[in-house]
This record gives sequence, structure tokens and C-alpha cells, in this order.
Amino acid sequence: MRWTDVWERERGPVLTLSLASLALGYRGLLTLRQSLYNRGVLRTRRLPCPVISIGNLTVGGTGKTPAVELAVRTLAEAGVAAGIVSRGYGRRSTGSLVVADRDGTRVGPSTAGDEPFLLARHLPGTPVVVGENRYEAGRLCLDCFGVRALILDDAFQHRTLQKDVEIVTVAGTAPWGNGRLFPRGPLREPVSALARAHLVLVTGPPDETAARAIRDAARAGGARGEVVTARYEPVECWGVGGGTAPRPVDLRGLRLYAFAGIARPGNFARTLEELGVNLAGLAEFPDHHWYRASDLEGLAREAEARRAAALVTTEKDAVRCLGPVPGSLPLWAVAVRLVLTEGSAAWERTLLSRFRA
Repeated sequence: MRWTDVWERERGPVLTLSLASLALGYRGLLTLRQSLYNRGVLRTRRLPCPVISIGNLTVGGTGKTPAVELAVRTLAEAGVAAGIVSRGYGRRSTGSLVVADRDGTRVGPSTAGDEPFLLARHLPGTPVVVGENRYEAGRLCLDCFGVRALILDDAFQHRTLQKDVEIVTVAGTAPWGNGRLFPRGPLREPVSALARAHLVLVTGPPDETAARAIRDAARAGGARGEVVTARYEPVECWGVGGGTAPRPVDLRGLRLYAFAGIARPGNFARTLEELGVNLAGLAEFPDHHWYRASDLEGLAREAEARRAAALVTTEKDAVRCLGPVPGSLPLWAVAVRLVLTEGSAAWERTLLSRFRA
């Protein structure tokens, strides 16, 4: 949140110049790394199955996790059983670990990481493995479950494992931030890195004009693969800690107090407003924030002061609530799914290209 504030508000010439100098050094490291791979000093290893990478160019907030889910479902519909491999950002464990097997989830969100845990929850029967070493984690997934493909979560910048398909997710609002490399801006790599992508997925553009502008910018930046678009569709609302919850469509007209600890909390507020929610307010927390009892108590007090009927949050935030919700207000979680709006044929063709060959 502090970084985003700096990038958006340009906090003084001294800080700006300092960050620009660090970004220049970061660019140099990217160039050196690329050179070492090109010369064979650093090596890329191959696994004996097609490997599909889903990643992004910016720091967080582009819909990678829903895109991984969409990819697994697309392959399953074509008869291809896939496994998921993730680093498991923010997890309280190390090494390669099976999060879910064919029979269900084996560990909780704090051990697995919130995003792998959610993928396991949404995709029962799909193996999910986390590990800092993607090759070892992928090997574990293949040896234990015999899947026909591996989908790597957040791996566009990952080079130690050879990938057959590169998919890059791009946010439908402020896709490149201020257009600067980290730490001067949110870009992990220059936009020209899109030349490596076989497909670019634009997630949640507010309208067709915005989608077209991003598509044109991606082409101008060097994207050679197809550019497709998708929207977020609320598919479920459930009660955190038990209890019932209304369907997403039945949230219309309800006065709710929202909170979110994701890269782009404003996107969640927009989803609620599109559902017709009367938003009493939005409390923003750092990305991947784990909510303690004191956080939940403060949220409950604020919601009651604003005469809200309930607290509402994202599904990713819900699994990071470490205690029961205090007070009399219920807490509901809204789950979303990506639905392709343009380019579904290109999406399927790209994912299935290796299998059809």
C-alpha cells in the first residue's frame, strides 16, 4: 500500500530519484540474468510433460489465481488432467509440500498459502503442490499423481523450469501502473517482455474501450500472441465461520461494510457495486494480510457504527481470518470466477496446442 501511494503521488524529487536509481540497477540485473541464461551459465530444466505458466508483468492484482482455475477447467473439459504448482507466497512452511491430492485438501491456508488453498477448494480432485523449487515441486506432482500437464502459478519471470506455454494476465484498469520498473513503479519487467508470451489475458476491463486500449498497448509493447479478455463473475457467497449467506444476486440493496487485503481493493468494491450493494465503506489492508482478532473486532465496530447489515470480504481474505467474527454481524465472503468475453477460441487453442500436436 505504501509503494502504491509512492508510485501514484510522486513523493518528492529525492525519493523519486532514489527509486529511479534502484530501478536502473534492477534493470541491469534483469539484463545480466537474461545473458547468463542465453550463454548457458544458468540452466533451464525440462519436465516430461507440457508445462503452462500463468504470470504477470506487475506486482500483484492481475487475476492470476482465477486464471489458473480457468486453465485447469479448460484442460479438464478436453480430457487433460492437470496439476498445479505454486511457490505458495506467504505460507508458513518451506520445501515442497502437497496441498491437495485427489481426495481433497491436506493442509490449511497458513501452511499452503492462501492462493494454493483457494485453488484446492475450487478444484476438488486437482493436485496442488507448493515449493520454492518449481522443478522439484513439479517432479513431486508428476511422481505422486501422474498428471498429463502442469500449470505454474506466477511463473512468467521463473526461468529454471522450461515452459511450453506462457500466459500473461494484465489488469483491466491501470495495467502498467506508472509504466516504470520496480521499485520506481510496479513493473517486474518492461512491457516489451510481452514478446515472450503466447497469450495475453486482460482481466476485468471496465468496458470495451478500455479493453481495446490495453490490447493496442500490448501490441505496441511487443506482444506477439493473442490478446483475449475476461470479466470477473461472482459465483458464490458463503458465511465465514459457518452460518448461511445470501446468493450473490440477493446482495442487491443490502448495506454492507467491506474489507480487503488484496493488491487492488478497489476492484472488490467495484464488484460489489455491480451487484447492487449499498456500500457502507471499504477498509483496505496490505496484500496477503492475516486478520487477527483485534482486526476483526475493529471491523465489526466500524460496520455497526455505519449501520451495515453485515461484513463482506473476498474469498482470499476470508481464509486469512484467524479468529471468530466478534459481535452480532455476520461475515460473508464473495467468490468470483473469470469468464472469457472475447477470444475463447484463442484461449483453448493456446492451452491445447501441445496436446493436439
